[in-house]
Amino acid sequence: MNKLVKGAVLTLIMCIGLSACGEKEKVKAPTNLSTEEQSKSQGNEIDPEELLTSLRNHTTLVPIGDVPIPTDNPMKPEVLELGQMLFFDPRLSGNNEVSCQTCHDPNMGYGDNQPTFDKYTGGNEARNSPTVINSGYYTSNFWDGRAASLEEQALGPIQNSDEMNQPLNELIKELSAIKGYQERFQAAFPDGITEQNIAKALAAFQRQIVVKDTPYDRFLEGDTEALTKQEVSGLRLFTGKAFCVTCHNGLNLSDNNFYNIGLNTEDKGRQAVTGQEGDLGRIRTLGLYGLTHTAPYMRDGSIATLEDVIDYYDRGGDSHPNKSFFIQKFMSPIGLTDQEKADLLPFLKTLGEETPIFTKPELP
Repeated sequence: MNKLVKGAVLTLIMCIGLSACGEKEKVKAPTNLSTEEQSKSQGNEIDPEELLTSLRNHTTLVPIGDVPIPTDNPMKPEVLELGQMLFFDPRLSGNNEVSCQTCHDPNMGYGDNQPTFDKYTGGNEARNSPTVINSGYYTSNFWDGRAASLEEQALGPIQNSDEMNQPLNELIKELSAIKGYQERFQAAFPDGITEQNIAKALAAFQRQIVVKDTPYDRFLEGDTEALTKQEVSGLRLFTGKAFCVTCHNGLNLSDNNFYNIGLNTEDKGRQAVTGQEGDLGRIRTLGLYGLTHTAPYMRDGSIATLEDVIDYYDRGGDSHPNKSFFIQKFMSPIGLTDQEKADLLPFLKTLGEETPIFTKPELP
């Protein structure tokens, strides 16, 4: 069997077991190829056309496309302008000093470039500020998926006592006392200033913060010269030996599922939402678009560089007792060579691209 076809079969088998990555009894071995055979198939002599054909048959990898827009929150200019104002306005916080932009700075990859964010009352929170880039593609938001939509997510930090510490009823009173906001809300929404409309405006604005049309996307669309030979080798590793595609697939290179990747932290992760013991330490798979702008990495910001991220997964992560069975079984360690790591890195960097930069507008 052609080695690229074998690779496609390997990837397909891995993805069939995605939903069971943390359930031992359902996980199947991803391949019966020897490590030597897999390594050979990762060589530099990869035919881009052949690889593209195999990936097109692998339906979990697709160009990202346009961000999904809810039917009840269309991207009207009045709503987008209002959302941009709210995003940069510190009056959304209890002390009128903290805005959404504080933790999601456009010049820092819409994060804050810190391991964990600064709490409203001082000190540091346990989690990293996740980037807003491509957040509109997720089916749930926050590290633990506790918000079912971007609209729901938008209101969470405002009310959180560790973030912006502003009761929504107080915020509505404050915004209603500002004539400019009265006019802006009325132009955007027939019912004016409400919790739901604050959420809609913020969510609509954030759906503009998109990285797409990367060399990876252009390659999948048929431009086999969009990636260099080394980047093609990295993509082949991404979909094969390195196991990245197991969780990083679909429109945003996130399967929107939750996994314990082995980090030695006391963070309960998804368990705090579901109460289920098996969800201890599980977090939602992050999309990879814009990742060159969003260091440091992981939910606790404990990994400084993409090189370190590759090393982390190559060794099979840390030793959390609830680490996903798939990682324990098939990725501990993966056994990437130095050359394979050197090929994987530039492919990942092609997903960075430039981010749209929005600046603080004149506020009412």
